[in-house]
Amino acid sequence: MAFPRSIQIVDVTARDGLQNEDKIVAAADKISLIHHLNDCGFSHIEVGSFVGPALKQMADSDVVFAGIDKKPGVRYSVLVPNMKGMGRAVSAGVKTIAVFLAASETFSQKNINCSIAESLERLNPVMEAAKANKIDVRGYVSCVMGCPFEGDIAPAKVAEVSDALYQMGVYEISLGDTIGVGTPDKTKALLDTITPKIPGSKLAMHCHDTYGHAIDNIEIALRDYGIRVVDSAIAGIGGCPYAKSAAGTRAPGNVATEKVLQFASRNGIQTDVNPVAVAKAAAHIQMMLKK
Repeated sequence: MAFPRSIQIVDVTARDGLQNEDKIVAAADKISLIHHLNDCGFSHIEVGSFVGPALKQMADSDVVFAGIDKKPGVRYSVLVPNMKGMGRAVSAGVKTIAVFLAASETFSQKNINCSIAESLERLNPVMEAAKANKIDVRGYVSCVMGCPFEGDIAPAKVAEVSDALYQMGVYEISLGDTIGVGTPDKTKALLDTITPKIPGSKLAMHCHDTYGHAIDNIEIALRDYGIRVVDSAIAGIGGCPYAKSAAGTRAPGNVATEKVLQFASRNGIQTDVNPVAVAKAAAHIQMMLKK
């Protein structure tokens, strides 16, 4: 197999990157951040999450979405967990939402207090509302290569959950290595199981770099399985609070956009993302989080 000529990089900095930061970032600073991301050339930017008040970092996502300059041809998506969030998305004029499932029963219970089956039931009216309002839906599956509570997750279980989302009508499924335990062998086993049901053109890789294997896993997905979409965050911010490093501290999170761009450049893969603008955005984020 060969690498694709081009890939899409979906920016998750403002949502997955910020959501577990201890310091609450003001709406004005989030809007400024997204304007920096606009300058980078991303064709899809996650803006925030319409979740409950418990996740304080995302409580102002309505304000942020309303306040950003929206470039033509760019998707500005928000994460929506239920019908209440869907109502907010419709009111805000959102055109793309993301929904999520876990491939781990225990993670699903601890994260959203329901089983995988119950989570799917909750999504049915969300999908119906999205269709009625002509809103595109992207799907996330978490814990695809491991769970902090259950350990290894069977690829067949991930394929089952992913196929359930696919049959619901999502346009793309992002496979999340939530705690970054993926390896090239695990990636091959996972994609060997999923791609007979769901083509690589409908999949994306959302890798965390906890143990430094994110780029290795992305390489396999792009080269061997027809995947053309990679999620990343500027400066590698974010990550799962359950993932710990060997020292017991918060581990590295989302694969850094800078690393993805370096990998793409080495292998002759084109993107629409400007590395110089990414460096400026990274400096802005680091200054913003130190305020």
